[in-house]
Amino acid sequence: MFIGEAPGKAEDSQGRPFVGPAGRLLNELLLEAGLRRPDIFITNIVKCRPPQNRDPQPDEVRACRPYLDGQIAALNPQVICLLGRPATQTLLDPKAAISKVHAQGFEREGILYVPLYHPAAALHNDRLRPTLIEDFTQLRHLLQQRLGG
Repeated sequence: MFIGEAPGKAEDSQGRPFVGPAGRLLNELLLEAGLRRPDIFITNIVKCRPPQNRDPQPDEVRACRPYLDGQIAALNPQVICLLGRPATQTLLDPKAAISKVHAQGFEREGILYVPLYHPAAALHNDRLRPTLIEDFTQLRHLLQQRLGG
């Protein structure tokens, strides 16, 4: 399971997560982890696009949290990849800095959480692209350890 922060413009218009430029980059990165888009479930911590594409506000996260928790309960994933700071701070640690925790595995209640930079970060800062590629390679190793194969 992969969790981002909120729908962007393309996602909002199509009603599907990660279908814009960040989604296309995510598809490329998934290959680094040995995954394909049909093999994973992708969602966001909030379900509606915030105005001006800003980060979700705490009250918006709280309003959507029961739905997200329901998705997690229904899917019962062994691994949840947290894309970006808002997802990481919502589901792992409110004080977590993505620059300090990215590509590390954290066990919580039988689920392995793996924070990763959001693909959009590399679209805004091209210097992050090699880090994202390395992180998704590390994700491959974490998945192999966790799931075998």
